[in-house]
Amino acid sequence: MIKLTLKDGSIREIESAMAASEIIKGIGMGLYKAACCVKINGEEKDIRTIIDSDCEFEVCTFDSLDGKKTFWHTASHILAQAVKRLYPEAKLAIGPAIDNGFYYDFDVAKPFTSEELEKIEAEMKKIVKEGIALEQFELSPAEAIAKLEEMDEPYKVELCKEHADKGEPISFYKQGEFIDLCAGPHLMTTAPVKAFKLISCTGAYWRGSEKNKMLSRIYATAYPKAAELEADIKQREEAKMRDHNKLGRELEFFTTVDVVGQGLPIILPKGSRVIQTLQRWVEDVEQKHGYLLTKTPFMAKREFYKISGHWDHYLDGMFVLGDPYDETKECFALRPMTCPFQYQVFLNRQRSYRDLPMRLGETSTLFRNEDSGEMHGLIRVRQFTISEGHLMCTPDQLEDEFRSCLELATFMLKTLGLYEDASFRFSKWDPNDREKYIGTEEQWDEAQSKMKNILDDLGIDYKVGIGEAAFYGPKLDIQIRNVYGKEDTLITIQIDQMLAEKFGMEYVDKDGTKKNPYIIHRTSIGCYERTLAYLIEKYAGAFPTWLAPVQVKLLPIADRHLDYLYDVKKALEAKGIRCEIDDRSEKIGFKIRQAQLEKVPYMLLAGDKDIENNTVSLRTRSGGDKGAMSLDEFVDKLLKEVDDKSLELTM
Repeated sequence: MIKLTLKDGSIREIESAMAASEIIKGIGMGLYKAACCVKINGEEKDIRTIIDSDCEFEVCTFDSLDGKKTFWHTASHILAQAVKRLYPEAKLAIGPAIDNGFYYDFDVAKPFTSEELEKIEAEMKKIVKEGIALEQFELSPAEAIAKLEEMDEPYKVELCKEHADKGEPISFYKQGEFIDLCAGPHLMTTAPVKAFKLISCTGAYWRGSEKNKMLSRIYATAYPKAAELEADIKQREEAKMRDHNKLGRELEFFTTVDVVGQGLPIILPKGSRVIQTLQRWVEDVEQKHGYLLTKTPFMAKREFYKISGHWDHYLDGMFVLGDPYDETKECFALRPMTCPFQYQVFLNRQRSYRDLPMRLGETSTLFRNEDSGEMHGLIRVRQFTISEGHLMCTPDQLEDEFRSCLELATFMLKTLGLYEDASFRFSKWDPNDREKYIGTEEQWDEAQSKMKNILDDLGIDYKVGIGEAAFYGPKLDIQIRNVYGKEDTLITIQIDQMLAEKFGMEYVDKDGTKKNPYIIHRTSIGCYERTLAYLIEKYAGAFPTWLAPVQVKLLPIADRHLDYLYDVKKALEAKGIRCEIDDRSEKIGFKIRQAQLEKVPYMLLAGDKDIENNTVSLRTRSGGDKGAMSLDEFVDKLLKEVDDKSLELTM
């Protein structure tokens, strides 16, 4: 008998090996019809998979992320089949499922027009209606390469050759006349993909590198039901209105200039004020948590990065000043991280266990040579500023310090209103790809075991990412969803027992012996530019008062009221309140609407009665008229709202 442990902990037994699909039918036909894939011992598999030994067995429907990805991956094959039917000369690149749908990259003579996308959609409907079965088959690496060369698919050949060295069979999927290089999993047929929409066609460099050819990328999404698709399209339209890349430019938070360079945004005064507010707050909070402030160089010599391992493991991601391969000449590189620089603070003198934990924090400007295809607004850039810090501690202090780092990050996210959009990912090394990492298997096992114990003790609901660790240690990535549902890492907390030894970092323990400290790499809110992007999207530009670049707009009813409001402006500025006066010769209704479009939290109007009574008339950006009050009363209420870091307007 073969025992299957289901998700709810119950045991199901089968007499002999059988396909997962047949097992699911035995559980219930309703579940079979809804099944997209299965997880066997936590690994996503095709429901065609033969189950021949005891295992954990979980059925994934479209309601789960794994089920969605299988559904969308199948839809990407339907898209590719439709394109090949209509444009046989098109060359296939890649077509993965993503967080909110899927895409497929094609090498075609010219980008697809909106009319061509409609034709492709129509052909996809035919393929779905045909209910074509998807069949998996395998070839040896040599046979696979020969097959793809015969099909004249150069991008697939390139991908196949990269896996050929492993000597493992290469997986393909066939649906009718269409064949694609693919490991799966996939649905059984094309029939369940009832509702889909081709969203857009954009340019994308092959493998994200500007050195490669520009391909045409079709973004799309798909659902089992039309109503679900309609809801998604509506959400996407709303997301467009909140997209920081659009809204941030319209509200003048940032801009980009071609001659400056891709991934190098210009942060305009409004955006700069928000980042400054965040930075001051973070540094003040970190100081209260025992962090010591450092300020380290923007660059260092090649030899410095060789000690850390970045020169061997991260050279392609660095901006190098000089010839990196000419050892006879001095060569520098802009820093992609702060860690080895902050280590020099620890190394400044001999340390004792009494000095630990040592918590170092820095507002660091970093430089990373990201591929041009990866650039996106403020989310992914080549120069950015980060709340970076490193903690040196003893083994006994590790769990408490890690916990405090996580608690600090959580506090920051909750204060900013971003915590509800956060998810946690435990990023581990890949023992099958040893070249990416330093250290021994024993060191990695120890570090990962310690991190797992800490996360489990803290009750963190996390997912595991194999092969996503830094080259020197495992990490906890706190990820935030953007308006389109895509996740990017905002905050990272890493455990490192490798680099201390490399840099000769030692402390004298209680017994007089010298030992290497554990190092925790962490951020409080991560990259300020990325945080600004998420905040723009979260609040649709209508920031909480404490973060708003302009907190109060002063609006005279007529020109004769200007002098009075200039005095009000001085009084507000003396209290640290960020305000502006609209002194244009425009009607008051126009000025109010303009302030609302700029999403300023509060407006103070002044007319004859206000001057007579020494008051101001309050309005909110939502349109609420709060009437007249004394300036002192308004200031007290606003300062309390700012001090409380309120996420809502309180007046």
